[in-house]
Amino acid sequence: MMEGKRSNSPEPSCVSMKSDASKGPPINFRDSSTDVRMMEGKRSNSPEPSCVSMKSDASKGPPINFRDSSTDVRMMEGKRSNSPEPSCVSMKSDASKGPPINFRDSSTDVRMMEGKRSNSPEPSCVSMKSDASKGPPINFRDSSTDVRPQKRKSKISINQLDSIFKELEHNVITLIKNELKRIRKLLSPDYPARTERKVEDEEDLHSVREGALQITLHVLKDMKHTDLANTLHNQITSVYQSKLKSKLREKFKRINEGISQPGSSALLNKIYTELYITEGWSGDVNNEHEVRQIETASRRPATEEKPIKCNDLFKDKSIRTVLTKGVAGIGKTVSVQKFILDWANGKANQDVIFMFPLPFRELNLMKQQNLSLMNLLHHFFPEIRKLDSIDCVSYKVVLIFDGLDECRLPLNFQKNESLCNVTESASVDVLLTNLIKGNLLPSALLWITTRPGAANLIPHECVHQVTEVRGFSEPQKKKYFRKRIGDQSLANKIITHLKSSRSLYIMCHIPVFCWITATVLERMLGEAEDGDIPKTLTQMFTHFLIFQIKHKDQKYHQKCDPDPQQTRESIRALGKLAFQQLEKGNLIFYEEDLRECGIDVREVSIYSGVCTQIFREESGLHLGKVFSFVHLSVQEFLAALYVFFCFIFKKTNVLVKQSTGPFNFFKNPSMSDLLRSSVDKALQSENGHLDLFLRFLLGLSRESNQTLLRDLMPQTGFRYHNKQETVAYIKEKIRENPSLEKSINLFHCLNELNDDSLVQEVQTYLNRRGDSRLSGTRLSPAQWSALVFVLLNSEQELDVFDLTKYDPSDEGLLRLLPVVKASRKADLWKCNLTEESCRVLSSVLSSNSSNLRELNLSVNKLQDSGVKLLSDGLRNPHCTLEILRIWNCSITDEGCAALASALRSNSSSHLKELDLYNNNAGESGVKLLSDLLKDPHCKLETLHINYKKLTRSDV
Repeated sequence: MMEGKRSNSPEPSCVSMKSDASKGPPINFRDSSTDVRMMEGKRSNSPEPSCVSMKSDASKGPPINFRDSSTDVRMMEGKRSNSPEPSCVSMKSDASKGPPINFRDSSTDVRMMEGKRSNSPEPSCVSMKSDASKGPPINFRDSSTDVRPQKRKSKISINQLDSIFKELEHNVITLIKNELKRIRKLLSPDYPARTERKVEDEEDLHSVREGALQITLHVLKDMKHTDLANTLHNQITSVYQSKLKSKLREKFKRINEGISQPGSSALLNKIYTELYITEGWSGDVNNEHEVRQIETASRRPATEEKPIKCNDLFKDKSIRTVLTKGVAGIGKTVSVQKFILDWANGKANQDVIFMFPLPFRELNLMKQQNLSLMNLLHHFFPEIRKLDSIDCVSYKVVLIFDGLDECRLPLNFQKNESLCNVTESASVDVLLTNLIKGNLLPSALLWITTRPGAANLIPHECVHQVTEVRGFSEPQKKKYFRKRIGDQSLANKIITHLKSSRSLYIMCHIPVFCWITATVLERMLGEAEDGDIPKTLTQMFTHFLIFQIKHKDQKYHQKCDPDPQQTRESIRALGKLAFQQLEKGNLIFYEEDLRECGIDVREVSIYSGVCTQIFREESGLHLGKVFSFVHLSVQEFLAALYVFFCFIFKKTNVLVKQSTGPFNFFKNPSMSDLLRSSVDKALQSENGHLDLFLRFLLGLSRESNQTLLRDLMPQTGFRYHNKQETVAYIKEKIRENPSLEKSINLFHCLNELNDDSLVQEVQTYLNRRGDSRLSGTRLSPAQWSALVFVLLNSEQELDVFDLTKYDPSDEGLLRLLPVVKASRKADLWKCNLTEESCRVLSSVLSSNSSNLRELNLSVNKLQDSGVKLLSDGLRNPHCTLEILRIWNCSITDEGCAALASALRSNSSSHLKELDLYNNNAGESGVKLLSDLLKDPHCKLETLHINYKKLTRSDV
């Protein structure tokens, strides 16, 4: 370099150099046969072509161009001799402050500044990389390389630097001015109204550079113009919000009441009936079968609960995460749909900037993917794809996760790594757990819906409010049918018929069951179709299935009638899917689930075509399809039908595993064998998840229901049996006195078999006595269970339960405890009760499904030991008791202290009145309890003690 020379090289050389922001002349090797003079240097001719690459950024001096192996190049005064072979040279320069030189090759003699490079008979490879070098790096390496450091370095002049920055300043100022003009336009008071500015908004918004926008917002806040900064941010987000609302409005404005076929839906706002939703945590997770929970809820007076509207879920600013529970088909998803639609239509929650519904059934399809939270939102909502982040601190953002019970992600809250950056990639499971825990978007509001059995998947500490969708109240049931049917006379006939069957009317708390019932009864009562009007669940669902087969989609079958054999096979395949997934506890299915049951996913339209309102196919977002039955009860019915068909056509019992082989069956089982095994299996279930399945299977064994299914069962398939064998077996199980909940379900099973002999026996006892008293009558365990069933399924609301009418004893209370639990008031005074009764009553007070509000235990032998047990129930935060009367029960200061401690420790206690009249309370006991009247955190208002009545105004 400078005065150095390079000798002839007969072989090609390969040179690479990288450097950026060089302040001296970067070297550029380009092509063959080029004469280049840098300053005073020359490069000789080259007879062969060469391949040269040069990259240079922000170079401030004239680039030096080395081109070919036979080129004479002089750097300043240096020369390079001829090279008969081509060379390949690459140069990139980075932040170098002097001319970087890096030639590499074998047998190369390099001199920098005054050095020479000798002949090289072999090809050479030269590479140079230099970053932020402050002097000219010299790195010639080869087997025969001589390297000498550079003695000079070139500098950019002060005048040049000043000139550059003057031009830079002018360009930056011009850029910012132009951006500020656009931003000012967005904030101008005379900017067009929202409805008129859609196109203009987008043009203005997209022309504003993100960096300029962030700088402007930051500076405005520093200038204390926070309101103007917020207005600007609102203008920017309003365009994205408008697009999102438009999409959600279009997506959620229609509802499919069980029907999944296009064009069959109805406008949600036209048919929507307000659901009954209650506020407050209702205790531990209830794993009972959902029909049991519905039966319990049906006996709970609506006036005793605190209702809440979905649109008011986030009115309390202290609440971040709301968990809404409800049994399958009760209306959780419809509530979510109405919540979103009202926001999109501008009717509610207009302080919410963004609302993002993310159903678990679609998130399941992304379980194998790794992506950031923002990418996840962009995937579901491409309308906001240009948003790099979501400001949840300044603005209200709601994320909705519908169907936690359908989640197939592990949701490992304990082991998943923490994640705080919305742009950092992770699995969907990690994203969700960090969202729910508040690591990601801690200021965002979350709404999660689930069936009760899956509520414990979310840690309690992550949930700030729990609500429960209770379905239709009594008035809402009637309103639904009158709105759905249209013909008011026919609607009233349907309501009257349903009231005549308690089991059907109870199920009408579930909106989907109301739709199924309306579908069947509207035609049977309105068109005078042949056949008995359904009075049991099995009859209702059998008619529903047959109706769907007869009245299948005419468009699908307009060319030819379907093959009956194909219809049978379709129903069997769906039944197998229903049965297998019921055993796994799944309500939604994916393509792999269908393949496991032998259903060809490519022909799934055949199955949904046969029963368009039973089995539905939903498209996921670009990733796959989701399948489900219209309701859990439909799945249970088809599962029972599958088990029945396996017995009829294959003589197998799939409920019982064979000792060897993969299939489940008895050898040549009888119908009685099948039904007995189904009763046993249902009783073995702790949570009763096979209760409804058992009812359906027993109902299908009746001749009348098999007659309805004659098109699905060839004549040879009929298998009637003597139902008395099964009835006797069920009564035997009732006499063995299983849990009262299981006994109640067994009575429902007897009802499906059209046997009410036990109920009639108890009813006979009740009718013989005008005052309905059974006191002194000896009942068998089965008759006691029948009495509980009769009382719980009475059309009359259980307001007051009087134990003296039946059996005033500890044993009588224990037998009738479910009735006490379902009653609003329990009158147990003077019933010879002891502390043993206090133990079971404590469990009632602690129950999340108890309706009890007033309890009278006066004139019993409770003593302090019994009161201590009662206090455990009062201490429970789920206790809803408001009045407790325990006068004349031999209670001393010890019992008073236990009561005072329980009420003081339970800040959510509902107890307003405590009656301890005519007990043995001393001065200390009276003081402990009377002090509660001074406590502002205690709800106690009235205290009766030692012949005195004290109120808050008296202390």
